[in-house]
Amino acid sequence: MNKVLGRRAWQLKAMPLYTILLAALLLSGCGNEAAGNAGGNGGTEAAAAPAATQAAPPASPEATEAAAAAYPLVVTDELGHEVNLEAPPERVFAPYMEDSLVVLGVKPVGQWANNGQGQEYLQDRLAGVPLVDFTSGLPSPEVVMAMEPDLIILHNQFYAENGVYEQYSQIAPTYVFKQAAGDLDHSVTVLGELLGKQEAAVQGLADYRSKAESAKAELAPLMEGKKALIIRFNSRGMFLMGGVYGGFVLAEELGIAKSELVAAENSLDLSLELLPQIDADYLFLANDSMNSGEAFYKELTESALWKSVPAVKAGQVYNVDDRYWLGGGLVAYGKVIDDVLEILAP
Repeated sequence: MNKVLGRRAWQLKAMPLYTILLAALLLSGCGNEAAGNAGGNGGTEAAAAPAATQAAPPASPEATEAAAAAYPLVVTDELGHEVNLEAPPERVFAPYMEDSLVVLGVKPVGQWANNGQGQEYLQDRLAGVPLVDFTSGLPSPEVVMAMEPDLIILHNQFYAENGVYEQYSQIAPTYVFKQAAGDLDHSVTVLGELLGKQEAAVQGLADYRSKAESAKAELAPLMEGKKALIIRFNSRGMFLMGGVYGGFVLAEELGIAKSELVAAENSLDLSLELLPQIDADYLFLANDSMNSGEAFYKELTESALWKSVPAVKAGQVYNVDDRYWLGGGLVAYGKVIDDVLEILAP
């Protein structure tokens, strides 16, 4: 029989698909193409936040004074653009970096949204922040200008393409990451420097690292010789997720071995013919935000081949909330860790 994950993951047999929690879309290729390869999901549950996801405490007077003294600040972004900041930014637009912003105690002037939904697992900390729709691509310069930002941060280089950087940088200083989700230690540290929140960045990263290391130690004796695999469903199909997002947390942060199928892949198309090769002891199923992967979910879970997979026969299959399992940030990663502990070390 499958274990139960509180309100977030249920036994596969007992859980109708329509009750899978809503989430937003991710990267093109296995997610939201309209968001410019950005990815995005959220969750609305009001569970107690782990230490790394709490709002940053007020900076000490000494830290505030030191941060202000760092300006005017001139930095070079990851695409080689020079960024000049005359004073600590107060009105920041950093779409799909809201996870990192809340760790620093910063509310942006607008938040990333897809089909009218922001990253819902952050909404308790983004109350009152207007949604900026990315369903059909990046917002126009007019939309961005109306928010009156004094700093724009683009979380990946794809957001800066097709003249977007040139247009946005005319509105406000614009910093571009190549891929902020690829190295949170780096991107959160850079955000702290740009926003004068170095102290909060150091604390947020330290809290998360402590949480991850504690969980890894707790899981180590239980997961020795075990493998885990994430299967993601959306309107385009079903995919095996490798070492990114929730897969990164499982393998790199918690030390749970990856399936051989994704040992060298970040994402791999899944067909029924591939099912006999699944070697994972634990399977985590993440359905798309609008249940657009429902047809593929049913195709998989109702097939005879699926029912013959060892992890399925052992009842070690869990539906999880892809609003943060397929998200990249300290808050999302912390929630994945909570889920894994509840499933594997209850």
